[in-house]
Amino acid sequence: MEPTTHPTHPPKDDPFTAEELAKYDGKDENVPVYVAIKGQIFDVTPKREMYSPGKGYSIFAGKDASRALGMSSLKAEDANADYSTLDEKQMKVLDDWVAYYTKRYNIVGKLVK
Repeated sequence: MEPTTHPTHPPKDDPFTAEELAKYDGKDENVPVYVAIKGQIFDVTPKREMYSPGKGYSIFAGKDASRALGMSSLKAEDANADYSTLDEKQMKVLDDWVAYYTKRYNIVGKLVK
């Protein structure tokens, strides 16, 4: 299936802390929506309707959702950056998500400590 959105800008590596990333959680219509995976921050604003509060993927907005994506989980407690305990199958799922997002969304930065 061909993506309905595509990156329109070269990837950036602007540093974001978790606190800065949290500001891009979809709650303010005037602010872009960002999701991080394995430290890469993607601008998912073109699909804002999926990440807005109360929507299916809202738990990922403004966070590094690596663990939840690898586990195929929509539980808020799983939406965090620590994917160190994922098994081989879950790591494959996570890597597939990175590829999926990379084909569809602009990379706007990287998560830093």
